[in-house]
Amino acid sequence: MLSNEVLAYYSPYRKTRMETDASDRVVAGVLSQLQEDSLWRPVAFYLKTMNAPQMNYNIYDKEMLAVV
Repeated sequence: MLSNEVLAYYSPYRKTRMETDASDRVVAGVLSQLQEDSLWRPVAFYLKTMNAPQMNYNIYDKEMLAVV
């Protein structure tokens, strides 16, 4: 976080990956792209607290919340 490059610019021509994580109360996602220096850098991130009904979802449904 102390470096000058925290988020990279999105490019439709670069390899892209999405990582998601879900716990009992929070869903999160990070969209990253492979940069010219061969490092994966985050382009966007998402974090949301689940409401009461969402906390009862199965784990794969919770992780899909971050994708959607």
